[in-house]
Amino acid sequence: MPDLELKVTKLRDLTSNIKMFELVNAKGGDLPAFEAGAHIDFKLPDGKIRSYSLANDPTETNRYVTAILKDVNGKGGSVWMHENVKEGDVLTATEPLQNFPLVEDAANSILLAGGIGITPMLAMGYRLKALGKKVHLHYCSRSAEETAFMDEVKQLFGDDVTFHHDGGDPSKGINLKETFKDHAEGTHLYVCGPAGLLNATRDAVSHWPEGTVHFELFTSARSDEQVAEMESCENFEFEVELKQSGVTLTIPADRSILDVMIEEGYGVPYACEEGWCGACVIPMLGGKADHRDEVLSDGEKAANEKIQVCISRALPGEKLILDM
Repeated sequence: MPDLELKVTKLRDLTSNIKMFELVNAKGGDLPAFEAGAHIDFKLPDGKIRSYSLANDPTETNRYVTAILKDVNGKGGSVWMHENVKEGDVLTATEPLQNFPLVEDAANSILLAGGIGITPMLAMGYRLKALGKKVHLHYCSRSAEETAFMDEVKQLFGDDVTFHHDGGDPSKGINLKETFKDHAEGTHLYVCGPAGLLNATRDAVSHWPEGTVHFELFTSARSDEQVAEMESCENFEFEVELKQSGVTLTIPADRSILDVMIEEGYGVPYACEEGWCGACVIPMLGGKADHRDEVLSDGEKAANEKIQVCISRALPGEKLILDM
C-alpha cells in the first residue's frame, strides 16, 4: 500500500491543548475512501509513526480531518505535530486503516468519548445518522471550554448527545455503572478516550455480552500491576513460518516477531510497538500464541486466527504459521 502525501490546508485550536488538522491530497484529486472508526498513521521525520483517527464524514473524498491532543508526557509525536506543522506543509501518511469498525446492522449504538476520543466518534456519528440508525453519544470532558468539536457535535447529534463535564475530577463525571447497568438486546457500545475511562468502562460493562463492547486505544490502558506482570513473563526462542513466502524465521527470546520480520525485509505496518494500536495484526494459520496485546478480544485470542506481532509470542513448544 503506497504512502500518501497529505497537504495541510487548515489548522485550528479546538481547545487549549487540542488542535484540528485538515488534510488534502498533495498531488490533487480524491483521497482513498475510509470507514467510520478508521485512522491514518503519520510517518514523522524522526522515524516515529503515530496513529490519529479520522473525524470527518466518511462520504467526503476531498479531505481528511483529525484532531491531536498535545501530550507533553508522551513520546513526542503530538508535541511535534503541534509545534512544527504549518498550513501548506506536506506530511507522509498511510492510507486509512481500520481497527475500530462499526457494527452497522446493530439495533442501537452508544458512543462514549473522553476528551480527544471524540475524533472517531464524529465519523461514526455521521455514518450512523446517514444509515438512519439509533445512536446516542456520551461525551466526557473537563468543561465546555475544553470540549473539542462542541458546535459540530451539537449539530450532528442534536438531542442524541449527553455532555459530562467533571472539572478535572472523574468522580464528578459520568456514572458509568448506572449508565450502563442494563444491556438492551442488539446494543453495541464504542469507547475511546484516556486509559482511566477505558478501564473504568470495562469494569462497568463486564456483564455485557461478548462482542458488544468495542474499544479504541490511544495509549496503553494497562495498570502498573499489569505492566509489571508483563515484564516478568519469561520469553523463549521459537519459530514462525511465513506460509506465503515459504520462509521460516527464528525469533530469539530477546526480540519480537516484528523486529525479525523488519530485519528480514518484510513490510509489516506498525506504530505503537507495545500491543495497543492494532497496526501490526497479521492473520495466523496455525500454532498457539501467547497473546499479550490489548487489541484482540478474549474470543479472538482463543480462536488463534490472528496475532499482534510487536508483542505477542508463541506458547512454549509451539511454532506459529502466519499468512504472509
